[in-house]
Amino acid sequence: MAQKFIITRRGILRLGNVAMHRDLLQHGDQCMGGGFWRFDPVSMRLVLSGRSYDFGEPMWEWLIDSQQSLKVPHDWQGLRIVYVPDGPSEPHFGVSDALRIDYI
Repeated sequence: MAQKFIITRRGILRLGNVAMHRDLLQHGDQCMGGGFWRFDPVSMRLVLSGRSYDFGEPMWEWLIDSQQSLKVPHDWQGLRIVYVPDGPSEPHFGVSDALRIDYI
């Protein structure tokens, strides 16, 4: 079990402590990538990282291009959300800076 996340085609960020990323899917969902998550209490950030072995890296560009908001569970409201890719030379992506966030 690990702290994993996925993003659905409807823009829902789903987080959980699961064995496989596909365990986070609900009936009718289409996954747009995923990875791992952790809460950083010092900087008050939700840190998303890596990629899903099942679905690949999160498709942030698709969300931006489709002008889709990211729907985040309301428990995480007030935190900055960042994505840290696997490659050390790849820049961090400020999810909460680049996307409109709706708390659900």
